[in-house]
Amino acid sequence: MHDPHASLPFVPERVLVAGVTGSGKTTLAQRLAAHWGLRHIEIDSLYHGPDWVPRPTFLDDVRAFAAEPRWVTEFQYISHGTDRILGPRAQLLLWLDYPVALVRRRLLRRTLMRSVMRTRLWNGNVEGPPWRLLSRDPNVSILRWQTVTLHKWAERMPSIEAAYPHLTVVRLRNPAETESWLQAQ
Repeated sequence: MHDPHASLPFVPERVLVAGVTGSGKTTLAQRLAAHWGLRHIEIDSLYHGPDWVPRPTFLDDVRAFAAEPRWVTEFQYISHGTDRILGPRAQLLLWLDYPVALVRRRLLRRTLMRSVMRTRLWNGNVEGPPWRLLSRDPNVSILRWQTVTLHKWAERMPSIEAAYPHLTVVRLRNPAETESWLQAQ
Protein backbone atom coordinates (compact mmCIF):
# COMPACT_ATOMS: atom_id res chain seq x y z
CA MET A 1 0.00 0.00 0.00
CA HIS A 2 1.26 3.46 -0.92
CA ASP A 3 1.97 5.93 1.90
CA PRO A 4 -0.94 8.43 2.01
CA HIS A 5 1.51 11.17 3.04
CA ALA A 6 3.64 10.77 -0.08
CA SER A 7 3.11 12.10 -3.58
CA LEU A 8 2.41 9.61 -6.30
CA PRO A 9 5.38 8.89 -8.60
CA PHE A 10 3.08 9.25 -11.63
CA VAL A 11 -0.01 11.14 -12.77
CA PRO A 12 -2.75 8.50 -12.96
CA GLU A 13 -4.97 8.16 -15.99
CA ARG A 14 -7.33 5.45 -14.72
CA VAL A 15 -8.54 5.70 -11.12
CA LEU A 16 -10.88 3.74 -8.86
CA VAL A 17 -12.38 5.11 -5.65
CA ALA A 18 -13.44 2.46 -3.13
CA GLY A 19 -15.24 2.70 0.18
CA VAL A 20 -18.40 1.87 2.04
CA THR A 21 -21.69 3.41 0.93
CA GLY A 22 -21.75 7.04 2.06
CA SER A 23 -17.98 7.49 2.30
CA GLY A 24 -17.85 10.08 -0.49
CA LYS A 25 -16.64 8.02 -3.45
CA THR A 26 -18.55 9.97 -6.07
CA THR A 27 -17.63 13.35 -4.64
CA LEU A 28 -13.94 12.44 -4.58
CA ALA A 29 -14.15 10.94 -8.09
CA GLN A 30 -15.61 14.22 -9.38
CA ARG A 31 -12.81 16.18 -7.72
CA LEU A 32 -10.16 13.87 -9.17
CA ALA A 33 -11.71 14.19 -12.62
CA ALA A 34 -11.38 17.97 -12.42
CA HIS A 35 -7.89 17.80 -10.87
CA TRP A 36 -6.37 15.43 -13.44
CA GLY A 37 -8.64 16.12 -16.41
CA LEU A 38 -10.17 12.65 -16.37
CA ARG A 39 -13.60 11.56 -17.50
CA HIS A 40 -15.81 10.67 -14.53
CA ILE A 41 -18.21 7.83 -15.16
CA GLU A 42 -20.62 7.41 -12.24
CA ILE A 43 -20.97 3.64 -12.13
CA ASP A 44 -24.39 3.80 -10.43
CA SER A 45 -25.73 5.49 -13.57
CA LEU A 46 -24.65 2.49 -15.62
CA TYR A 47 -26.12 -0.04 -13.19
CA HIS A 48 -29.53 1.43 -12.34
CA GLY A 49 -32.14 1.55 -15.07
CA PRO A 50 -35.61 3.06 -14.68
CA ASP A 51 -37.46 1.96 -11.52
CA TRP A 52 -34.11 0.84 -10.04
CA VAL A 53 -34.03 -2.22 -12.31
CA PRO A 54 -30.45 -3.27 -13.14
CA ARG A 55 -29.60 -2.46 -16.74
CA PRO A 56 -28.86 -5.56 -18.84
CA THR A 57 -26.02 -3.73 -20.62
CA PHE A 58 -24.24 -2.85 -17.36
CA LEU A 59 -21.10 -4.97 -17.78
CA ASP A 60 -20.84 -4.14 -21.48
CA ASP A 61 -20.99 -0.45 -20.57
CA VAL A 62 -18.30 -0.96 -17.91
CA ARG A 63 -16.11 -2.74 -20.47
CA ALA A 64 -16.58 0.12 -22.93
CA PHE A 65 -15.49 2.88 -20.57
CA ALA A 66 -12.72 0.75 -19.04
CA ALA A 67 -11.21 0.48 -22.53
CA GLU A 68 -10.94 4.26 -22.73
CA PRO A 69 -7.53 5.79 -21.95
CA ARG A 70 -8.50 8.23 -19.15
CA TRP A 71 -11.22 7.82 -16.51
CA VAL A 72 -12.18 7.77 -12.85
CA THR A 73 -15.06 5.84 -11.33
CA GLU A 74 -16.37 4.38 -8.09
CA PHE A 75 -15.20 0.81 -7.41
CA GLN A 76 -18.53 -0.91 -6.85
CA TYR A 77 -20.53 -3.92 -8.02
CA ILE A 78 -17.64 -6.28 -7.38
CA SER A 79 -20.14 -9.13 -6.97
CA HIS A 80 -21.21 -8.47 -10.57
CA GLY A 81 -17.64 -8.78 -11.88
CA THR A 82 -16.54 -5.16 -12.22
CA ASP A 83 -13.26 -5.94 -10.45
CA ARG A 84 -12.21 -8.28 -13.29
CA ILE A 85 -12.91 -5.51 -15.80
CA LEU A 86 -11.64 -2.43 -13.95
CA GLY A 87 -8.80 -3.94 -11.89
CA PRO A 88 -6.52 -4.81 -14.82
CA ARG A 89 -6.95 -1.36 -16.38
CA ALA A 90 -6.79 0.91 -13.33
CA GLN A 91 -3.53 2.41 -12.14
CA LEU A 92 -4.64 3.87 -8.81
CA LEU A 93 -7.15 2.77 -6.20
CA LEU A 94 -8.07 5.24 -3.47
CA TRP A 95 -9.66 3.48 -0.51
CA LEU A 96 -11.81 5.75 1.68
CA ASP A 97 -11.66 3.88 4.99
CA TYR A 98 -13.42 6.47 7.11
CA PRO A 99 -14.84 6.16 10.67
CA VAL A 100 -18.25 4.50 10.95
CA ALA A 101 -19.92 7.50 12.62
CA LEU A 102 -18.81 9.80 9.79
CA VAL A 103 -20.01 7.59 6.93
CA ARG A 104 -23.29 6.93 8.76
CA ARG A 105 -23.97 10.68 9.15
CA ARG A 106 -23.08 11.34 5.54
CA LEU A 107 -25.32 8.58 4.24
CA LEU A 108 -28.24 9.57 6.44
CA ARG A 109 -27.98 13.24 5.43
CA ARG A 110 -27.62 12.44 1.72
CA THR A 111 -30.47 9.93 1.66
CA LEU A 112 -32.87 12.13 3.61
CA MET A 113 -32.11 15.15 1.42
CA ARG A 114 -32.60 13.17 -1.77
CA SER A 115 -35.82 11.63 -0.46
CA VAL A 116 -37.38 14.85 0.81
CA MET A 117 -36.31 16.89 -2.23
CA ARG A 118 -37.30 14.06 -4.61
CA THR A 119 -33.94 14.46 -6.32
CA ARG A 120 -33.81 12.75 -9.70
CA LEU A 121 -30.96 10.29 -9.84
CA TRP A 122 -29.90 7.92 -12.59
CA ASN A 123 -32.43 7.20 -15.31
CA GLY A 124 -35.21 9.10 -13.54
CA ASN A 125 -35.02 7.21 -10.24
CA VAL A 126 -35.68 8.89 -6.89
CA GLU A 127 -34.97 7.76 -3.33
CA GLY A 128 -37.83 5.98 -1.62
CA PRO A 129 -39.74 7.53 1.26
CA PRO A 130 -37.70 8.27 4.41
CA TRP A 131 -39.37 5.54 6.49
CA ARG A 132 -37.69 2.93 4.28
CA LEU A 133 -34.51 3.76 6.19
CA LEU A 134 -36.03 1.96 9.19
CA SER A 135 -36.33 -1.38 7.39
CA ARG A 136 -34.13 -4.26 8.53
CA ASP A 137 -33.90 -5.47 4.93
CA PRO A 138 -30.63 -4.31 3.29
CA ASN A 139 -32.37 -4.42 -0.09
CA VAL A 140 -34.87 -1.82 1.17
CA SER A 141 -32.83 0.34 3.56
CA ILE A 142 -29.55 1.83 2.40
CA LEU A 143 -28.61 2.32 6.07
CA ARG A 144 -29.00 -1.41 6.66
CA TRP A 145 -27.01 -2.06 3.47
CA GLN A 146 -24.22 0.13 4.82
CA THR A 147 -24.22 -1.78 8.12
CA VAL A 148 -24.08 -5.17 6.40
CA THR A 149 -21.25 -4.12 4.07
CA LEU A 150 -19.29 -1.94 6.50
CA HIS A 151 -16.19 -4.13 6.66
CA LYS A 152 -16.24 -5.58 3.14
CA TRP A 153 -13.37 -3.44 1.86
CA ALA A 154 -11.07 -4.40 4.73
CA GLU A 155 -11.85 -8.04 3.97
CA ARG A 156 -11.40 -7.84 0.21
CA MET A 157 -8.46 -5.43 -0.09
CA PRO A 158 -5.72 -8.08 0.43
CA SER A 159 -7.12 -10.19 -2.43
CA ILE A 160 -7.46 -7.12 -4.67
CA GLU A 161 -3.84 -6.18 -4.02
CA ALA A 162 -2.75 -9.76 -4.73
CA ALA A 163 -4.82 -10.01 -7.93
CA TYR A 164 -3.67 -6.62 -9.29
CA PRO A 165 -0.07 -6.03 -8.13
CA HIS A 166 0.35 -3.19 -10.65
CA LEU A 167 -2.37 -1.20 -8.85
CA THR A 168 -1.19 1.55 -6.51
CA VAL A 169 -3.49 1.46 -3.47
CA VAL A 170 -3.77 4.46 -1.13
CA ARG A 171 -5.76 3.98 2.08
CA LEU A 172 -7.22 7.25 3.35
CA ARG A 173 -8.62 7.06 6.89
CA ASN A 174 -10.38 10.42 7.28
CA PRO A 175 -11.34 13.49 5.23
CA ALA A 176 -8.40 15.53 6.55
CA GLU A 177 -5.97 12.88 5.33
CA THR A 178 -7.75 12.85 1.97
CA GLU A 179 -7.45 16.64 1.68
CA SER A 180 -3.78 16.50 2.59
CA TRP A 181 -3.19 13.75 0.05
CA LEU A 182 -4.98 15.74 -2.67
CA GLN A 183 -2.87 18.82 -1.93
CA ALA A 184 0.31 16.76 -2.35
CA GLN A 185 -0.65 15.56 -5.84
